[in-house]
Amino acid sequence: MKILLFFLVPLFFSAQTHRFIYEFSLKDDSTQTEKRKVNMVLDINPDEVKFYEYDYVLNDSLNKTQGRNSTIWNDTPAIFRKINTNHNSSFILINNLFVLETDDLVTWKLHNETKEKGGYLLQKATTNFGGRNWVAWFTKEIAISEGPYKFRGLPGLIFEIYDTKDNFSFSLIKSYKLGKTFSTLSIIENFGGQKPVKITEKMLKKMRLDHFSDPLHEFKEQYKNNTDHTTRFMVMGIEVKSLDQFKDLSENMQNHIRKMNNPIELDKIIVYPNK
Repeated sequence: MKILLFFLVPLFFSAQTHRFIYEFSLKDDSTQTEKRKVNMVLDINPDEVKFYEYDYVLNDSLNKTQGRNSTIWNDTPAIFRKINTNHNSSFILINNLFVLETDDLVTWKLHNETKEKGGYLLQKATTNFGGRNWVAWFTKEIAISEGPYKFRGLPGLIFEIYDTKDNFSFSLIKSYKLGKTFSTLSIIENFGGQKPVKITEKMLKKMRLDHFSDPLHEFKEQYKNNTDHTTRFMVMGIEVKSLDQFKDLSENMQNHIRKMNNPIELDKIIVYPNK
């Protein structure tokens, strides 16, 4: 019996969203032994594919049912692409909301090796993408040439994919259909009233290096301009009581940024300067 609730009918007979939930396991620091786990959403819409964190859906639901206006943004991927294309739009929050457009063709090698999962027959495929070697398991029984993150182009849906160094993995855990196309306008494309500004890889790299050079700049300005002396300012669990603390705190933050520098696409890693 198939454990994933999916009915093999023509995919886009109406303006529905076919939603797939993946468990995303990742090492923020490549020297870690344990992985952090986050649930991610792959929404297959009639014209567009979206991949983003499931907590955004939960927060949006609470906003609507409880009349809230809460916004959240985490360090996980938020990627949109037109259906049947490799042109990705990645949404990135660095003080402001930006969007980076890239063309990401994934070249696959199919293998004869198969295995079964949840009643589906999976076939093995491998690729080198973003400076890492990846192993994927997909099924031709679900004729959707999509998968998590930027991985697509196989003759069926990707159930599992992981890199051979055991830094990242995506595993399908659930699927269902929504009655209409799910809108992300209030949670991603228009975050906190901000509309995304287009940037290039070069601009993104410069912003990250500028942020690294003074990682607590905005926080320090808020502290200097604060007139409410009852407000507590905390950085990495340390209460700030003097401007003199910012030098050491900034160095601690820089060390943290260097340590947590393990992007999915390793060939785009930013080399931060040492002291």
